[in-house]
Formats: sequence, structure tokens, C-alpha cells
Amino acid sequence: MPGTPRPDFHRSLLAPRHWPAWLGVGAIRLVALLPFPALMWLGRALGALVQRLPSARRAVAATNIALCFPRLDAKAQAALVDAHLRDIGLMLVEFALGWLGSERAIARVPVRIEGLEHLEAARAQGRGVLLVGGHFSHLELCARLVSRRIRIAGMYRRMDSTVFEWVVLRARLGYADAMFDKDDIRGTVKYLRAGGTLWYAPDQDMRSKDNVFVPFFGVPAATITATHHLARLSGALVIPFFHRRLPGSGGYVLRLGAPLDGFPGASTADDTARVNACIERMVGEAPEQYLWVHKRFKTRPPGLPPVY
Repeated sequence: MPGTPRPDFHRSLLAPRHWPAWLGVGAIRLVALLPFPALMWLGRALGALVQRLPSARRAVAATNIALCFPRLDAKAQAALVDAHLRDIGLMLVEFALGWLGSERAIARVPVRIEGLEHLEAARAQGRGVLLVGGHFSHLELCARLVSRRIRIAGMYRRMDSTVFEWVVLRARLGYADAMFDKDDIRGTVKYLRAGGTLWYAPDQDMRSKDNVFVPFFGVPAATITATHHLARLSGALVIPFFHRRLPGSGGYVLRLGAPLDGFPGASTADDTARVNACIERMVGEAPEQYLWVHKRFKTRPPGLPPVY
């Protein structure tokens, strides 16, 4: 089995210092048992609460939205911030369902998948595929939804909580082909060379040395260059992967685009900018569902002042 192995249970996970985390896991499990319409209702209720509670993340979202949508007036920017904070409530319940929902519960989620022919064509050529997307609020649930149609692997960053790391990694390995630590480049390349399909989101400021400053909505953003390097080393095709939530309990639309032509090219920076441009277009279709509370512009080019 490629990637990170399924973690074993150790008695140390039952130590008293982990009890709060286990209570959290229990709460998440209870939420995941709810029928999908009730889950959406709970998410909207939580979102209304998130919108009203004071939070430093509101200022982060407001800064990001002001930077990325300067043409919106102050009222429209504030409305988008509120809409995004309400979306956070839905994100919480979607993570619960994506992590710990049963197969029966996942099968009942309405979903439409478009563009599978692009993946089938890549596989007919024996090519690996990088499904490149962004950090939208429903990414975990949509990764699980698409995995019911195609076998995919993912890259992840280890969690700070030992309990949540054990629970979530085991859950992901229950539906994913493999999970690769973000630093396991060799294993990831080997998997792609063998024709695997990897879901990957390169749109967070990882404060890594392997990044370049390229535009994101016209703002210089420190962006990791791994998409270019993984494609170059593995020969994998890069296919944009977008997902959005429909109103009410309408479920989700998942879309696989055509492979990026001529990718990778000669320039790491140009390729990284192309990926950012793809994610910009995705955000434009469902801006409130993008993760604006992340400090996307925390790392600044030399000479520019901090924005947070």
C-alpha cells in the first residue's frame, strides 16, 4: 500500500489528556448520523451563530475579500464576509459527514459529477492525474463523494491532535486509494507514475521555501510550486477539479475540467500562476464557499507591509 499506512491504536490515546479530543470525536460522530437535510439545517444554524460571534477570523476574511474584490463597494464586501462566515457553519457539518459519515449516508447525498471523460481519457493513455482544486468549505466531503466514482489519493498535513490524527487518517484511508504526507514527494511521484489520481490543493500560504510570488486576484501571493514539480517528475496530467454546494439540500456539483494544455511548461512561476488563475475562476463561481478565513497573504514580498 503506497503512502501513509493505516495507523494502529495505542493505549496512550486513552490518556486523560486526550479525553477532550475524544469528546469532540463523539460529537462529530453524532452530527454525521443526521439525515442530509437535517445536517444542512444544523449547518445553517451554526453559520448564523458564527456570523454573530466576535472573531479575529472575521477581520482576516474581510481583509482577503477587500484585497481580492476591490471593485466591490464596502457594503457588498461586508455582505460577502457575512455570507462566508455563515458558510463556515456548513463547513463544520460537512467535515463531520466527510470524515465519519457511513457509506449509506454518503450515498444519499445528492451529487452530480461532470467531466469524467477527461479522467477516462487520461487513464486510457496510462497517465497519472493531478486533480488540482482549491480550499472550499466542502473539500473533504466532495473528495469523499468523488471517490465513490473514481479511486483517488490525497496529500495532507498532520493534525496537531494525536486523537484526531488517528481518527481522521483512518477515516480517509477507508475511502481514499492512499494518503501522502505533504513532504512525501517521492511516494507521491511514484504513485502518479503508476497511473494514480491525486487530489491536491496548492492554494494556501504554507510558508515554505518552495514557493514563488504570483498573482492571486491580482495580489502577490506566496504559492507553493509543487504542482509544476509533481507534473514534471511524474508525467501526470493536471486537471482542474471544482466543486460547489447547491442551495438548500440540493447537494453538490463536482466538475473535472480539461487537462491544462502544455503543462508543465518551462517556467515554474508561469505554471504556478496558471494554477492560481484556475482557482480564481473556481472562486468566481461560488465566492462565499471559498476559505477566506485563511491568511492567504501572510507571507509578503520583500518591502511590502503585512496585511493582517
